[in-house]
Amino acid sequence: MGDAASRNTVAVERHIAASPAAVFSFFTDHDRWLSWMDTEGTFAFEPGGAYRTTVTGAHRAAGRFLAVEPPRRIVFTWGWESGGTPVAPGSSTVEVTLEPDGEDTLLRLVHTGLPSPEACAGHSDGWHHYLDRLTVRARGGDPGPDRWTPNPGEHG
Repeated sequence: MGDAASRNTVAVERHIAASPAAVFSFFTDHDRWLSWMDTEGTFAFEPGGAYRTTVTGAHRAAGRFLAVEPPRRIVFTWGWESGGTPVAPGSSTVEVTLEPDGEDTLLRLVHTGLPSPEACAGHSDGWHHYLDRLTVRARGGDPGPDRWTPNPGEHG
């Protein structure tokens, strides 16, 4: 694990009290996606489909879905059109796998292709923050307003 590729990867796991199909829906349904991570966005949830979404009310992420395999796996490219760490749209890849764990789900998110340790640190913070929100939302809870969005009603 000493090469540059492994150093520029973020990996996050969460145990979620919901089925893989339920958790998967939060990555493939417009309103469900926006309920845990973003403030607005457009998504084409199919291989090759593009997305553009506003995170924290000020940063615009964009990319394409590479694989959509319900209810086990989704892969999409990632980058920032504005704001965020300098990562060009489509220049990194996020793979989410969902494994059943009894009635629950083990979610693994691996974000590869990040350009620097600084980009890894920022994206690690972001994925931890947003997967915590997803964990609450997927089990039927309300994570409340996103503390990273200064004014949830305003979009930058």
